[in-house]
Amino acid sequence: MFVAAFSEQEQRELAEKLTSLLSTYRHISDSYIIEFFSESLWDTLPVSWQDALGDLTPPQIADLLLDKETQDRRYPSVWPLSLLALRTAAHALTFPRKAPGGHSQDTGAAVPEEFQLNQSQSSLLGHIFRKHVKPKKQHEICQLGTLVKKLCDQANCKCVVDVGSGQGHLTRFLSFGLGLDVTGIEADPNLVSMATKFDRQLLLTLTKENQKSGNAQSLHSAPGPSPRHVVGWVNPKASWDVFIQQLGVIATESDSIRATTGSSEQKQQVEELHLEPHSCQTKAEELQNALPTQKTAINTSDSVAQINTQVFPSGNATKMLTCKTVPVNDCGAKKPASFVLTGLHACGDLSSTLLRHFTNCPHVQVITSVACCYMKISTKEQPNPPGVFQPSFSSDTVVDSCSEYGYPMSDWVRGLPGHQLSYKAREGACHAIEDYLHRLREESGLLRTHCYRAILESIIRAERPDMRRPGVQTVKKAHALSFSEYARLALPRVGLPADLPLDPVRVDAMLAHQGKVVAYFSLVLLLAPVVETLVLLDRMIFLQEKGFQSKLIPLFDAAFSPRNLVLVAVKPKEAQS
Repeated sequence: MFVAAFSEQEQRELAEKLTSLLSTYRHISDSYIIEFFSESLWDTLPVSWQDALGDLTPPQIADLLLDKETQDRRYPSVWPLSLLALRTAAHALTFPRKAPGGHSQDTGAAVPEEFQLNQSQSSLLGHIFRKHVKPKKQHEICQLGTLVKKLCDQANCKCVVDVGSGQGHLTRFLSFGLGLDVTGIEADPNLVSMATKFDRQLLLTLTKENQKSGNAQSLHSAPGPSPRHVVGWVNPKASWDVFIQQLGVIATESDSIRATTGSSEQKQQVEELHLEPHSCQTKAEELQNALPTQKTAINTSDSVAQINTQVFPSGNATKMLTCKTVPVNDCGAKKPASFVLTGLHACGDLSSTLLRHFTNCPHVQVITSVACCYMKISTKEQPNPPGVFQPSFSSDTVVDSCSEYGYPMSDWVRGLPGHQLSYKAREGACHAIEDYLHRLREESGLLRTHCYRAILESIIRAERPDMRRPGVQTVKKAHALSFSEYARLALPRVGLPADLPLDPVRVDAMLAHQGKVVAYFSLVLLLAPVVETLVLLDRMIFLQEKGFQSKLIPLFDAAFSPRNLVLVAVKPKEAQS
């Protein structure tokens, strides 16, 4: 399940190879496909590469260039050794992305087995955890939740902090489904409001199920306390104690809103309402053994439910208690507790910030980090990348205490020549290679969208030389339109007239190069996993430099959830004491 552990020397050697490869082909990873015509990107390739790639069909590009699992490659022409070396190195140096039981790259858009019966409902989750949750997220919360539960059991810790918790889908599964004591922190108050609303809906559903059953000995029940939701922005420049303070506000008020606990006369039964027979709970084997059995009154705005476990109501989003105010493995005393830190697709610098909190904060025992949005990571060259969220209230609540960047984190990578990663290279690392492979194999009409946008860019620059790479709002089903129809809809979105005269001869000449556009973009995509590997390896080396071992798990089905690598680190017992 885990990527094979690397020694410190192996990690450093791999980082050297990755930076060397990316430095050599930086002109490819840093290029924008929409500038294919305006910057003559095809002419930047060696002539021998142009000859090898220029006439390939999309399925041939998939087999010969992108799919690392292809065994029998049949070349229509002799490829230059430099191109073969690039492909081999890119495939060999990247972390494996195939999850146990997951699909191979060549299956394209195939869905995980749990969705074979119903493509919108995971068979591994009960209905109360599927409500409001898209299939991709169902798959992710089931897999990550099960992993977090296993790690909690191993660390003898039941408190979890979910950072960037959004609408609370993961927090609900961890708490109601797996019996953990969970606090979610989310910067967007609207999402926190939705999370508390969904918590109440879940409790109301449980109440109705209990009433229908009419049998107190077999009531459907939630095994753990309701998650607590905190509105807060995790400032990457703030120290870990500020983060702990964010989590631990209004402890006494949170205590006062907790339901009173009655006598424990009934055995708790976690029934199929929550986790279906062959569910994540089954996969984790005995995740739900020995859960609390107290009978507790549950007060919500909608109803009063009685269930057979400790369940606390979701309170005000800005007034929630976390594990900070309780001791290790005992959420009753007033002492900072240890907890597991998790983030499901924590954006940009948030993932690197959580890793720093793990190394510095004595209360964090374990971390599971699933990163995304690498282009939003801060670097020395670009300390404030575009699109980074920063709430207006952040300056009033947090005092900056450091000036560390999201990449590189490790001293080793920082010292390597050519380690720099541009915004474009990091943005490219977020692309889904499995999805594009599927398009290539199917010769999908979607492949023409890059060509359309590249032609549009050349038209825009001819009319407005000062306008470079303007944002063009997505034209729905652009691939199903003729280029003239696409241009008529797209041009007004950059302030140009819809009836701008087009040179049909010039447009047709560019359309004839669609295959080359696809081939060039495939070269860019070939380097995307290399960039992602370097970013994640840098984080592993950072942890190593701080004295902590870590491993990567390709946890999700990459064809279904492209950012599927989970970085896991556990503090040794002596560091936890």
